Amino acid sequence: MTEPSTLIQLAALGDLFPRGVLPYLVGGLLVGAGAAVIYLATGIIAGASTFLESTLSYVSDVPRFNRLKYVSSRGWRVVFTVGIVSGAALYAFVLNPSSWSVAAPTDVQWWRLLGGGFLVGVGTRLGKGCTSGHGVCGMGSLSNTSFVNVATFLAVAVGTAQLVAAVGVAP
Repeated sequence: MTEPSTLIQLAALGDLFPRGVLPYLVGGLLVGAGAAVIYLATGIIAGASTFLESTLSYVSDVPRFNRLKYVSSRGWRVVFTVGIVSGAALYAFVLNPSSWSVAAPTDVQWWRLLGGGFLVGVGTRLGKGCTSGHGVCGMGSLSNTSFVNVATFLAVAVGTAQLVAAVGVAP
């Protein structure tokens, strides 16, 4: 017979994963496998911010974006980025068409999204990478810097969410 405390824990897990654990488990395995393939094939950590910087070398004359390491590897990085977008689109349109609707996907005003995106971009530069680079690849390679960065990302995210909820800000 199952203990009552075990049932409570399972119910709490169900609250965290209302669609079940499997989609998140499979998604995590695919992200990890993709990061491992990129690293094993190229020796480069597959962080999304670095992919953006290398793509900007096509359209920008800013020296930061035109470093040799970006220009020489931008071809496969663009293919990888297109793969991320097309993989998400394939899932959304073919495997889960109910996830897209005609209505806007969020009620958040455009200026808040723009401001949030700007702050994330600044944070990415200050932290020398993004959550995908530090969280998936950096922690996977046991980088102390990545462990500190991910802890900081999480602490600030939780703190910001609590602050926004406390002051009553809504979308």
